[in-house]
Amino acid sequence: MIQEKIREKARELLSNKTVDLIIGFGEGSLPLRTTPRFIRDPEKVNRLIWNSFCENNLATYLHKFSKLKVGIVVKGCDARSITALSLEKRFKPDQLFLMGVPCQRMVDRRKVGRAVKGEILQAREENDLIHVKGDGFEIALEREDFLYPSCQACMHRNPIHVNVTLGDPVEESPLIESYHEAKRFEQMSPEERWNFFERETSRCIRCYACREACPMCYCTECFVDSSNPKWIEKGLSPSDIQFYHIVRAYHQTGRCSGCGACERACPMEIRLTYLTQKLNRDVKELFNYETGIEPDIPPPLSTYEIEDKQDFIK
Repeated sequence: MIQEKIREKARELLSNKTVDLIIGFGEGSLPLRTTPRFIRDPEKVNRLIWNSFCENNLATYLHKFSKLKVGIVVKGCDARSITALSLEKRFKPDQLFLMGVPCQRMVDRRKVGRAVKGEILQAREENDLIHVKGDGFEIALEREDFLYPSCQACMHRNPIHVNVTLGDPVEESPLIESYHEAKRFEQMSPEERWNFFERETSRCIRCYACREACPMCYCTECFVDSSNPKWIEKGLSPSDIQFYHIVRAYHQTGRCSGCGACERACPMEIRLTYLTQKLNRDVKELFNYETGIEPDIPPPLSTYEIEDKQDFIK
């Protein structure tokens, strides 16, 4: 069982002082939820769990532990985020020990909530079923019907460039076509695209949960907080909100692993990944580059080669 393998490896790493800290998943305080768990004591590794609700990209927490040796549980997307961060010199060599877990895909808790009538008080996973129970109802749902869109389209479920893989590799075929959100967006007319973008961003309350959940958003001072120069106002005017989302998406070009953490963190359920999908698809087509696959090749927009295509220059 993967959960036991995670605990066993975490205990070994802490006991041998290979790492100072383990970052993994623990039981959440609400049904269908887990919480990041930070463990320094090998006697407490039994708090670590693994299930289809381990949705967080734990790589985002690594920025807070720059002086420690860290062991971290990673899915395919998390591992690729860490590779991207390593290319940006965010870690010292041998600072991290990556415990890779082949991903069974994560369950969309919001979709489950919409499928039942009433508040979910208990939830458990059993084989391919999600059992949910509340006041006056108890039903079993097919897990495959309630996966996150980013997980359904994932092409890299097995973590790469890790120190150890805990569990057998899974089949890498997506349930839906990759870049599906971006392709639907591209099929719209320019007016339809703008209306869609305007409609989605109109719900934004500028809580910046998307930024905080993203492992690639680690700037000491975000452009939205800068006062010198001042890029953006602090209010909720549509133009400022739209500017924020456009700039943030461009900042992820060739760096986003497609984990979907930004979209899952949004309390307003704003669709965000179609923007990063679109930009990553362009990078794939223009430069044959995917985030986190090659550990020695930096993102195309952070480097320059004389052979780079220059057709856009008139």
